[in-house]
Amino acid sequence: MASVAASSPISFAASFLKIKAFPLSPRFFPIRTLRCSVSSSSSSEPIEFDISFAPPKPKPSSTRGGATPQQLFIPWIVRGDDGTLKLQSQPPARLIHNLAIDATTQNPKKKDKPKKKQPQATSSSASATASASSPASHSEVKPKLSKAARRFYNENFKEPPQRLSKVLAAAGVASRRTSEELIFDGKVTVNGILCNTPQTRVDPSRDIIYVNGNRIPKKLPPKVYFALNKPKGYICSSGEKEIKSVISLFDEYLSSWDKRNPGTPKPRLFTVGRLDVATTGLIVVTNDGDFAQKLSHPSSSLPKEYITTVVGDIHKRHLMAISEGTIVEGVHCVPDSVELMPKQHDIPRARLRIVVHEGRNHEVRELVKNAGLEVHSLKRVRIGGFRLPSDLGLGKHVELKQSELKAMGWKN
Repeated sequence: MASVAASSPISFAASFLKIKAFPLSPRFFPIRTLRCSVSSSSSSEPIEFDISFAPPKPKPSSTRGGATPQQLFIPWIVRGDDGTLKLQSQPPARLIHNLAIDATTQNPKKKDKPKKKQPQATSSSASATASASSPASHSEVKPKLSKAARRFYNENFKEPPQRLSKVLAAAGVASRRTSEELIFDGKVTVNGILCNTPQTRVDPSRDIIYVNGNRIPKKLPPKVYFALNKPKGYICSSGEKEIKSVISLFDEYLSSWDKRNPGTPKPRLFTVGRLDVATTGLIVVTNDGDFAQKLSHPSSSLPKEYITTVVGDIHKRHLMAISEGTIVEGVHCVPDSVELMPKQHDIPRARLRIVVHEGRNHEVRELVKNAGLEVHSLKRVRIGGFRLPSDLGLGKHVELKQSELKAMGWKN
């Protein structure tokens, strides 16, 4: 409650007005009503009005010292709609409304979307929902890897940039030698710049490579490995001009590639090493250049087993001559083993099992010819630790497993 002395006037100062209270009694007593006048510079006549103070509400607990608590009143002087000034104990409604708008604008609250009511599920559907919300279902979402984890992957697992000619060959543009010729002829650009160096290191996932105006896809085809039972009359060449090539035996496989692997480029297949047109048997077909280089190079010393059917009878001197070896391509080649196979009723001619490891051109035929024998047929049945399946028909192929690749000495 506010109490003032009646003998002295009470003045309220403002920036543009002055409120003056007139004494009502010469004694000190709590004032319930004050008669005030307001004068301003704009108006000559003062405005008189009364101020009434409400009695304080009693509180159950007393303050410290036993004194009764005093209630503080803040007078608000407001200009009404008619232009007159009014004194009130509460702030104007317009001010409260503006403060509420500012608070809402500065701190907007997100409206909660109404949750859709789900129908009551049966026991079977409830179990399915519980299994879907189990931690196993969340494992399908790939977590976001940290910067350190991505760096570790790039340094240890991601393939480094490769030579441009190798990338073109892997993308199926042409063979590695033909790709080098395309580069030398100025038909290849990398990131808009003409490139004449086959040894340029590129990353197909980042670099933009064009060959004859056609862009190389960022995603290279996967590496595939096949064992083919080569028939007679086919040559080991992937050139388009060749009519009877062993690669033509994969036409059905390549034609259905897009259905089995949508969005993935077709692999460019080629043979690992060569078998002449009259030789049959095992030959590996792949699109992995490193794998082909490893298996076909003479330095790999990979044993290869051949079954040779000869014309005429075989004597001990023939076996001795073959075992001593012969000169092939200027190198003295000696077979690892020579064995006379037992005769069979359905095969009247004599057969030899010859194992070589150098893999020179026509090596087995030269060994037999140097011994004074004539080759009737020649078939390769084994490369390293992998043997041609007995149930694989002529012209058929089978995809190789990782264990079979390791049997050939390939360590990827």
